[in-house]
Amino acid sequence: QVQLVESGGGLVQPGGSLRLSCAASGSRFSIYAMGWYRQAPGKQRELVVVITSAGMTNYVDSVKGRFTISRINAENTVYLQMNSLKPEDTTVYYCNANHTYLGSYWGQGTQVTVSS
Repeated sequence: QVQLVESGGGLVQPGGSLRLSCAASGSRFSIYAMGWYRQAPGKQRELVVVITSAGMTNYVDSVKGRFTISRINAENTVYLQMNSLKPEDTTVYYCNANHTYLGSYWGQGTQVTVSS
């Protein structure tokens, strides 16, 4: 089982930056695909970006060129660097660890608010 703890959310002005972190428990972090999702009230949770165990990434079009995901397996941590933030990026961001055979796990979420 994997436990995920997100941090780094907060309030930022439009055009600003935030870096989210997701710390994972367990010794098999490197074999999981790690993703960041977001979910606004009343809407379905959507994938923002995923990074595979091999380091391949896939971003939703709305964040391409602004967000960057990275993972440091030695630290059991995945990061989401968010630049040029827009009000429409405001929502709760969730970290996910997924493996075909070991299951899918979620963090508790961290709030990101982009407002002047």
